Amino acid sequence: MDIIKPSTIAGVMELLPDSQAVFDRMKNTIEDTFKDYGFLAIDTPVIEKNEILFAKGGGETEKQIFEIASDSKDMSLRFDLTVPLARYVSEHLSDLNFPFKRYQIGKVYRGERNQKGRYKEFYQADIDIIGHNDLAIYNDALLARVIFEAFNRINFPNITFHINNRKLLNGFFKSLEIEDSTEVLRTIDKKDKIGIDKTKTLLTEIIGEDKANKTLEFINADNQNTEILDNLAGFADNDLFKEGLEELKTLYDYMIKFGIDDKNIKIDLAITRGLDYYTSTVYETFINGYESIGSVCSGGRYENLASNFTKQNLPGVGMSIGLTRLFYQLQELGLVEEEKSSKIDFLILPMDKEYHFYAIDVLKKLKDQGKKADIFLEDGKFKKKINYADKINAKYAVIIGEEEVSKNQVSIKNMESGEQFNKNIEELDF
Repeated sequence: MDIIKPSTIAGVMELLPDSQAVFDRMKNTIEDTFKDYGFLAIDTPVIEKNEILFAKGGGETEKQIFEIASDSKDMSLRFDLTVPLARYVSEHLSDLNFPFKRYQIGKVYRGERNQKGRYKEFYQADIDIIGHNDLAIYNDALLARVIFEAFNRINFPNITFHINNRKLLNGFFKSLEIEDSTEVLRTIDKKDKIGIDKTKTLLTEIIGEDKANKTLEFINADNQNTEILDNLAGFADNDLFKEGLEELKTLYDYMIKFGIDDKNIKIDLAITRGLDYYTSTVYETFINGYESIGSVCSGGRYENLASNFTKQNLPGVGMSIGLTRLFYQLQELGLVEEEKSSKIDFLILPMDKEYHFYAIDVLKKLKDQGKKADIFLEDGKFKKKINYADKINAKYAVIIGEEEVSKNQVSIKNMESGEQFNKNIEELDF
C-alpha cells in the first residue's frame, strides 16, 4: 500500500499542543471579556444557504465563497460572521431583546490566494450591538471599551483606535460636489500603501487638482484629537457633514469617559473601510510600534443590518478580531511566548502491571479531591516513564512500586526540584 504524505492544504493553521494552549488562552480571555460586558453567545451554523450568503450580491466576496459539493448546490461555508448574524436576528426577531448584544467566536472560510499570513480557514471574534429602529451612538464607544479591555487582558495594552465617520466623509465630498465618491474613497484607502504623491496623482485624475488638494488637506489632519474636532467645522456646512461631526465628537467623548486614554485614540479622517457597508462610525485598531502588521480589530456602524431579510429596521455596530491572523502575526514577531504550562499536577507511574489496580485507586482518590491527575499504564523501564512525566510537564510523579504497595504508600517526586518523599494513602491529601 502506498503511504500518503501527511500534510494540510495551504491556508489553514494547525498548531502543536503548546502553541494551541497559548491560542486557546488568548481566545478564552477575549471571550471572557465579552461575557463580562453582558454580550450573549450565539453559534450560527458553518453552512448557510447560498441565497443567504449571496444576498448582497456578486463582487469579490462571491468569488471567495466555498460552495458545498452537493446535488442541489444551494449551500456554502460562511465567509464571515456578520451575514449569518443578519439572518439570525431576522429569523429570531420576536424572541430577542433589543438592544441585542451578541458575540460569536468561530471559524469562517474564504478562498484567499496562498500567501503568508492569509488563511482559507480562520477564527473571527465578533461583537455587535443591534438596535430595533434606533441605536444610540454611545454603543459605538462601548464596543471600543470592550475591545480595549480584551487587548489589555491578553497583555497588549498599547493599542490605538483610529476612528472616523462615513457621514463626515460623504458630507465633505458633497460640499465639493463629488457625486460618486467610490473611487475617491478607494484611493484614500490605499494611501498608506502607495504613498501621498501617488495618492495625489490618482485623486487628480479622478476629481481634478483643486479638489484633490482639498481632499488631501482634509484627510491629512494630524493635530491633537480635540484640535481636529474643533477645526473640522470649517471644511463643510451641509447637514450630513454636521451630523457626522456630531457623531464623531460624541464617540470620542464617550470613549474618553469609558476610560480609554486620549493617547489610545486617533481621529483619522483617512479611514474609509467598508465602502458599501458601513454608514457612520468606522474603526481600525493598531498595536503601537507594530502598525506594519495592519489593523488587529476593525468594524463600524451599519444603518440596517438585515435589509435583505426583513423590512424591520435593525441598525447596529460591530467590531471583529481576526484571531488566527493576529496570533500568526504575534508569533512571527515573537510577541507571544509558548509557556510550557502543566496540563496535569500528578502523573501516577505504576512500576509494573501488578500495581495497576493500586495505582487506579490512587488516581480515583486524587480525582475525588479535584486534582488534575492522570495515569501512565504503558509497559517500559522507569526511565521511560519518568521522561514522559517530564515531557508533559507534570508537576509531580506519583511512583508506585513493590515497597510503596507493601507500606500502603506512594512516592511523590517534585519534577521541578527533584525532591522526593513518601506519603501514606490515608494521608494523600494536598
